[in-house]
Amino acid sequence: MKQKLFDAALNARANAYAPYSGYKVGAAVLSPTGEVFAGCNVENEVYPLGQCAERVAIQALVASGETRFEALILVTENGATPCGACRQVMAEFGAPKSVVYIANKDGVIRETSVGELLPDAFSRE
Repeated sequence: MKQKLFDAALNARANAYAPYSGYKVGAAVLSPTGEVFAGCNVENEVYPLGQCAERVAIQALVASGETRFEALILVTENGATPCGACRQVMAEFGAPKSVVYIANKDGVIRETSVGELLPDAFSRE
C-alpha cells in the first residue's frame, strides 16, 4: 500500500501548479475503505490563497464522502515535512496514530504519525 500511495503522490506532484516557488509537492491519503486520494500544491499569485498538497488530497477525500484517513504520504524534492496548517488539518481528519510517510522523489525517507507531528493538536475536547 505504501508503494501505491507513493506512486499516486508522485504522479500528483508532476501536476503541481508552482510557478512562483518552483517547489512541486504531491500528497496522497488512504481512506479506511482502501481508496487513495491524491493532491498537489496549487499556488496563487496572492500567496495566502495557495493550497498545500496535503490539504488538497484531504479535501478530495472529503469531497468523496469520507472524513477519515489512515495514512498520508508527502512527496517533495528534498523530503520536507508538512507545514503547521497541514498538520492541524491532518489532525482533524486523521487519528494520532495515522501513519505519515515523508518522501522525496526517490522514495520514503521517514515514517511518523499525525500525533508525532502535532502532539498538542487543537481539538473539540
